[in-house]
Amino acid sequence: MGLHAPGAALDCGNSGTTMRLVAGVLASCRFEAELVGDESLSERPMERVAEPLRAMGARVRTTDGYAPMVVSGGDLHGIRHVCRVPSAQVKGAVLLAGLAAEGETTVEEPAVTRDHTERALEALGAPVRTAPGAIGVAPFQHEGFAGELPGDVSSAAFIVAAAALTGSGLALHDVGLNPTRTRFLAVLERMGVRTRSEAARIALGEPVGELFVSACPGLVGTTVTEDELPLVIDEVPVLAMLAAHADGETRFEGAGELRVKESDRLAGPAEAIRALGGHASVQGDDLVIAGGGLRGGRASSGGDHRMAMALAVAGLAGSGPVEVEGIEAADVSFPGFLRLLARLGARMDA
Repeated sequence: MGLHAPGAALDCGNSGTTMRLVAGVLASCRFEAELVGDESLSERPMERVAEPLRAMGARVRTTDGYAPMVVSGGDLHGIRHVCRVPSAQVKGAVLLAGLAAEGETTVEEPAVTRDHTERALEALGAPVRTAPGAIGVAPFQHEGFAGELPGDVSSAAFIVAAAALTGSGLALHDVGLNPTRTRFLAVLERMGVRTRSEAARIALGEPVGELFVSACPGLVGTTVTEDELPLVIDEVPVLAMLAAHADGETRFEGAGELRVKESDRLAGPAEAIRALGGHASVQGDDLVIAGGGLRGGRASSGGDHRMAMALAVAGLAGSGPVEVEGIEAADVSFPGFLRLLARLGARMDA
């Protein structure tokens, strides 16, 4: 028993993680499968995952470097792949392909990235080997498992930010506390937000527990360095909106990778902050936000779920109302986000 050829293209929707990780699984399957996505996903680079899978022996076709992507699997051999850009998605795809490859597969990273794949594999008994800057796997087949999915801490970041902007205390339960996903809490600490987490159990290698936020008297600016950025890559939109309300300048350095997310998350936050009466700019690959608060107005999410939620949060502290164009995109990763904000006391009109 194993995977079989799909009867139609596999629709990954808006999820680059889905497309890239599934490509890694399909790399060893002896059939052809097409991976497609929505308009936004079809503009995100896929050669960065296609290249190492080809080097392992899979046949992978992209559409001028983008989706749709067609994968024809076969016999794979292990490789040592050096990532040019820090990417947990590329790392995960190569490691998943490596489970069915002959010999060891190793991925070298220029910076630490999120480690869900290797944690899950190790919890299932796979031979995972780690060294500074490198992760390796050898062939492995698990026997099936039951797993628990904790609350997504990147989604929780928007609720944490809402509490910080409104000076509220908050307790969140059953949240994933993977240390490669909670670096945004360190950024918040530097901005003046006090948080505390307590891991209660482990689920498939992931610490799960409670996250507490203390009432925040005010925010200050900070700097997120190029080395730190990969560990807060999903939280930049909401951190940028907090920075717009902070006292002093905030910089996100070496953030060029943000240009190829669900939207241009380098230019998008700067444009939105300016549209809402704040001051922000893009200087090379740096996002620079002056702080001082937002007046309100109308800004576009660009169809990006994280931008939609970040703008909704930004409006909680504006001196005037904020209208978010494309707010429905929030449902991509956080169905019911607006209802939850309303239950917590936010005032909004649909």
